[in-house]
Amino acid sequence: MRQTILLNRDWIFTYFDGQKSTVSIPHTWNNIDGQDGGNDYRRGTCLYEKDFEIPAFDAGSQCVYLEFHGVNASAEVSLNGKAVMSHDGGYSTFRKDITSLLQKNNHLSVSVDNGVNDRVYPQKADFTFYGGIYRDVDLLIVNKNHFDLDYFGGSGIQITAKPVEGYRKGSVTVKTFSNCNEAVSVSVLDADGIEVCRGEGPEVQLTIENVHLWNGLEDPYLYTAKACLASGDEISARFGVRDFHYHAKTGFYLNGRSYPLRGVSRHQDRKGLGNAVTRREHLEDMDLICEMGANTIRLAHYQHDQYFYDLCDERGMVVWAEIPYISEHMPNGRENTISQMKELIVQNFNHASIVCWGVSNEITISTRDKSDMLDNHRVLNDLCHKMDPGRFTTLACYAMCGPFNPVAHITDTVSWNLYLGWYVPGLFLNDLWMDFFHKVYPDRCLGYSEYGCEGMPNLHSAHPYRGDHTEEYQALYHEYMLKCFERHPWMWATHVWNMFDFAADARNQGGEPGMNHKGLITFDRKTKKDSFYLYKAYWSKDPFVHICSKRFSDRTEDTIPVKVYSNQNEITLYVNGQKQETKYGAHVFEFQVPMCAEVKVKATSGELKDEAVFYKVSKANPAYVLKDSGDKGANWTNKE
Repeated sequence: MRQTILLNRDWIFTYFDGQKSTVSIPHTWNNIDGQDGGNDYRRGTCLYEKDFEIPAFDAGSQCVYLEFHGVNASAEVSLNGKAVMSHDGGYSTFRKDITSLLQKNNHLSVSVDNGVNDRVYPQKADFTFYGGIYRDVDLLIVNKNHFDLDYFGGSGIQITAKPVEGYRKGSVTVKTFSNCNEAVSVSVLDADGIEVCRGEGPEVQLTIENVHLWNGLEDPYLYTAKACLASGDEISARFGVRDFHYHAKTGFYLNGRSYPLRGVSRHQDRKGLGNAVTRREHLEDMDLICEMGANTIRLAHYQHDQYFYDLCDERGMVVWAEIPYISEHMPNGRENTISQMKELIVQNFNHASIVCWGVSNEITISTRDKSDMLDNHRVLNDLCHKMDPGRFTTLACYAMCGPFNPVAHITDTVSWNLYLGWYVPGLFLNDLWMDFFHKVYPDRCLGYSEYGCEGMPNLHSAHPYRGDHTEEYQALYHEYMLKCFERHPWMWATHVWNMFDFAADARNQGGEPGMNHKGLITFDRKTKKDSFYLYKAYWSKDPFVHICSKRFSDRTEDTIPVKVYSNQNEITLYVNGQKQETKYGAHVFEFQVPMCAEVKVKATSGELKDEAVFYKVSKANPAYVLKDSGDKGANWTNKE
């Protein structure tokens, strides 16, 4: 049996200034300076060292791999003074057989570099490139004859599954790759661990009778494929049986039925932790996304932790997975885009949740050699189709990239990062954009890969406007966008930017430098902004009532609007204990409430309720108004 030994504890970390400290993995040296603004977080090379005793294993029949699950961005690994491996790319798994280098007592040294260069992506983007060993490190003990561990961080098993015969059966192809010519046996187990089919050979075609489909949020059913070599090495992977397709005029389909993709984008970092997060933080993120009712996640702008893809499989999320080929094309970085794409596909091939591979993001922001950039995109697009014919490709276009730009017509589908109504005035421009593109390219599948606006839960206004960073304007923005998408149901996918606030050290907005505040939830995951509840009202089936602007408690008006978000169709409002009015509708309910010294309001729908208190004051609370931070509504690209 395989054995995994974690090496996460007791590393000696040497910082730029030579200071040493004992740290545990996951770790980053930018968890503070990468979140405080100034665009001055430390980038360069730091050193991690660890001593460990040789693990117990049979040298005659077993070997030992050293495995890293995420080191940002480049790593040079040595063991006992001898070079083991190097790796460029901060978001994927890499490993190496170290059996021949092991001694009774071992010294492991990892030089980690997140410095500026022109060959490893990302180098320019609106998020912090945290340096460090920020995912698990382990020793993997396996039989000398084993399933392949040396091909782009993969596991040695590749599963392709789709429904056939009117969705009554499942056609499953299991390919295995090994370092020997031993016989391979394959079995497929259902969710209860009962074998449903089996076969022999490195590539087997199997049929699941009365197949149970992986059906998104409704029923994310997973099977397990197990493969065994004659000498005993065994691997397994979960998979789902599903099919999907898209149509330019009717949107996305899952298992033959219309399934509009409406969801969020997600960054992995946290306040005070940076990207050095654990399963606990990943699980909390997924729980919050599920609470809101989203059915799709764009995992931007890089390969995420395998545990999070597992959660997506389990929860029924439809996933857009991508590489950090972002913001600018670096001719010297072409090889890196290809290696990162290979790692993304090989390491994530079996995830039922993933339906498409994202080739790039906003690549036209500052690209000089457009012909080389376009050629790189064609190479990546062809690579995706060759490695994985069962999924489609997509990319996210920069707002200033026009609909006729050739980069927008390489991948199978396309989405845009558009902030119309935030960086430029006019929410109505979103309708015009969608209608124009659909008219000019009626057979081209269009989505929104990013849309949103900054919203601070401590900033408020009775008359919100674009650029004020208030919670109220963010809510109005998203109210418009949700109605806009209802008017354009043919959009293949829409992804809010972003589910959570995240660190972007170059920013200085909203009175809190170093942050992008477009999230529906704050960076620490402790405060759900009103916009979160708006999406919950549209998407979630979990009954709730939410009164908006509760944090906007000091009011100068004689009458104030009280807005309620809910997924119920009837809301009753009580003011200071007296029933005021019942309204019927959907998602958004607005009442007018006369003010006095203290007004207690309660919104109910059956047994559901929410409460708030507002106070009549003579002067507006200055804490609700954004202090000038120099670039209130500016896009980060304007700082170049």
